[in-house]
Amino acid sequence: MKRVIPYKQAMLTLPLLFLFGCATADVETSTEQTETPAPETEAEAEAPAPVPEEPEPVVTTTSLYAIGDILLHDSVYNAAKRGDGYDFTAAFEPIAPILTEADIAIANQESMIGGSEIGLSSYPAFNSPYEVGDALQDAGVDLVTTANNHTLDRGVTAIENSIAHWNEIGMPYTGSFLSEADKSELRTLTENDISFAFLAYTYGTNGVVPKQPYHVNYIDLEAMTPEIEAAEQAADITVVSLHFGNEYETVPNEAQQTLVQQLSDLGVDLIIGHHPHVLQPVAWVDGAEGNRTFVAYSLGNFLSGQQGDDRNTGGIVGIDVVKTVEADETTFELANPMFYPTFTRRTSADGPFEVVPLQSAKPELFEATSQHMSQWMPELEIVQ
Repeated sequence: MKRVIPYKQAMLTLPLLFLFGCATADVETSTEQTETPAPETEAEAEAPAPVPEEPEPVVTTTSLYAIGDILLHDSVYNAAKRGDGYDFTAAFEPIAPILTEADIAIANQESMIGGSEIGLSSYPAFNSPYEVGDALQDAGVDLVTTANNHTLDRGVTAIENSIAHWNEIGMPYTGSFLSEADKSELRTLTENDISFAFLAYTYGTNGVVPKQPYHVNYIDLEAMTPEIEAAEQAADITVVSLHFGNEYETVPNEAQQTLVQQLSDLGVDLIIGHHPHVLQPVAWVDGAEGNRTFVAYSLGNFLSGQQGDDRNTGGIVGIDVVKTVEADETTFELANPMFYPTFTRRTSADGPFEVVPLQSAKPELFEATSQHMSQWMPELEIVQ
C-alpha cells in the first residue's frame, strides 16, 4: 500500500492593524507562526512496503486414452456386412461411453482400410472396409496410427485409398503417408491448452519393401531422433506408437525395454506399444534428463478375429497430463494412470463382433488381468 503523507497547511502572517486615536496612535502588530508538523517516527520511516500478492497458479488437465490393434479378419468384416456396405457400430457401441470420456483417444488401425473396390482380404495380407474408420470416429477416436507389419500388405493402392478416406472424414493419421510433404507435416492435437505430437513406427513389414520410404515409418533410432526432437519443440507432450515385440509374449523383451529407455532419454513422454496381440504391463521409465515416461508395452487386440481368451483380452489405457503455469514457469506432470480391461466376443453364433467390459464378459479373468497390467505400476487404477 502506498504511504500517504498528511497534507500540510500553513497560516499566512496577518496584516498590520493601524489603530488611530484622537491625539496619539498606538500601533499593534499580531503575528501567528506557521505550524510545523511533527516529524515521522523512526518506525514509520523504516516500515517496508507490503509485498504484492502472488498470482494463483493456473492448472489445466488433458486426458489421453489409447486402444490396441484393430485387425479385421474376414470373420469380423463378414459379420458386419449390411447390404452393399458394412456397419461396425455394434463393435464399439458398448465401449464408446468410456472412449468419449477422454479429451483425446487414439487407436492402432493395423489392417489398412483400402476399401471393397480392391477386394477385402484377411490373413496373411489384410485389406479392410472403409466403414471401420467411420465407426472408430463415431466411438470417440481422434487419431489413428498406421505403421505396422501389415501396412504394405496390399501395396500402394491400399495405402492411398486408406489415407483418402481418413482425410475425407477428417481423421488424423500417422505412421504411413502419401508423400514426403505429407510425412513432414507433424500431427498434433491440442486440448485444454496442452498440445500433443504423435509419431508411429514399426519393426518391419513382413518382408515387403516399400516403393517409397514415406509409405511407412520403420523403427530406426537414427532416423527417429530428429523427428522426435522436432516433436519436442512443436508440442508440450510427445506420444510415440511402437509396433514391436514378439507375438503372444506377455512381457516385453530386452529389445523393447532398451528402445523405450532410448526414447525416454530423448524426452518422449508417452509410449504406446502394439503387435504382440496380448497384453503386456505398463511401467514408468526415467529418462536421462530427469523426465518420466509412461509406457504401455502392448495393449493387445481391441477388435480382431483371433481366437483364445488371451488374444481377445485388450483394453483402454489412460493417463492425465497436468499443466501448471506459475509466474514465469510452466511444468507438466503425468498423473492418474488407469486401465480399463475389455474383451472381444460375438453377440451370437453368427452375430456381429463387439468389444465389452472384461468384468461382464469374463469375470473369471478380471483379477488376473488387473494384476498382470499393474505388476510394475501398483498405483495403476483398474477401472470397470
